[in-house]
Amino acid sequence: MNRLKNITNILIFLFTIICITTPAYAQLPEFFNFDENYYMVYGGPNVTATLIGDNEYSRGDTVTIHLNLMNKGVIRGFKVGTDKKDLDDLEQKIQMTEMNYEAQRTTAIGIVAILNSESPYIKVRSGPQEAGSLPSGQQTDDPVQFNIQISKNAPAGIYPLDLQLYYGYQQDVQITGDDVTDLGITNMEVGLWYSMGQQNQTINIRVGNEAKFEVVNAIGTLHSNADGMLRVTYKNIGEMTAKDATVRISVNDPFSTTDDQAFLGTLEPGQTADALFKLKVDEMAVAKAYSINSEIKYEDEDGHSQISDTIKIRIETLPARSFSETLSDNKGIFMMIVIVAIAMGGFLIHKKQKQSKMDKE
Repeated sequence: MNRLKNITNILIFLFTIICITTPAYAQLPEFFNFDENYYMVYGGPNVTATLIGDNEYSRGDTVTIHLNLMNKGVIRGFKVGTDKKDLDDLEQKIQMTEMNYEAQRTTAIGIVAILNSESPYIKVRSGPQEAGSLPSGQQTDDPVQFNIQISKNAPAGIYPLDLQLYYGYQQDVQITGDDVTDLGITNMEVGLWYSMGQQNQTINIRVGNEAKFEVVNAIGTLHSNADGMLRVTYKNIGEMTAKDATVRISVNDPFSTTDDQAFLGTLEPGQTADALFKLKVDEMAVAKAYSINSEIKYEDEDGHSQISDTIKIRIETLPARSFSETLSDNKGIFMMIVIVAIAMGGFLIHKKQKQSKMDKE
């Protein structure tokens, strides 16, 4: 229903343009009589579009594409309605004049261009664009522009866009007059009959191969008022190999760190790599889920340095540990300290006893 309404609005809009850009006698006059037509002409406008510049874009881009329009319309032939030998001087002059007007049949009048995308990954943000009128053999002085938005989740590949071109064109001509003189036809009236034409064309754009990353796992025991380790697993879910990849995190309260980078190495499509970060959690941190931003710098297949979109790391903090929990978590270390202390104590006692015995001797 909406599509039908849009087409209706376009045709009304185009009809208005034709009426404005053509002479007042462009309407079908009362005297127009097909029986008095001297020529039946075949052919008309043929408007084609060419994309200017590269047609490859990246995920997440919002770009303006420029389309150059050219009219390649031709007169394919004509049929004479009445043999010239059967015409008087006035009719012959009218016949010649009519043929001159018929040559204008290939002009596209009031061109309106509409671009549509059937893909959910490509959005056309521009409405109908006016391109003026184009006689045959000419092209637009200024390209037609459309803004398109490419989804961050668009798979690599070719996406066809449907370009619809609407225009008016002169379908038929009829000329009448009272007499022929050395100055031409007296009381000449010209009747021009216009119709609306439509052409469809496919404009292909390409979303290029890229490396794309996501967090597939994040493990860390992070307590308030304590240091902790965060292990993050990244996966290359794109189509391009990422070379010499390095990840960097950006932390805000309640986190702080002096260890915000980790080397991931080369990640081919589908491969994973782990990054390890040491974080300190503020003592006032509330136990809840937090988000940490990260981004990956890498080298693409052409040797160019690239930086990924922001990749979110979801992690939860835990309440501060009690002394007994701290002791329990570190009982191995505590036992080692006790053993070392006992050993040192025994050594000192033994040394003291030995020294005392030597003094008595």
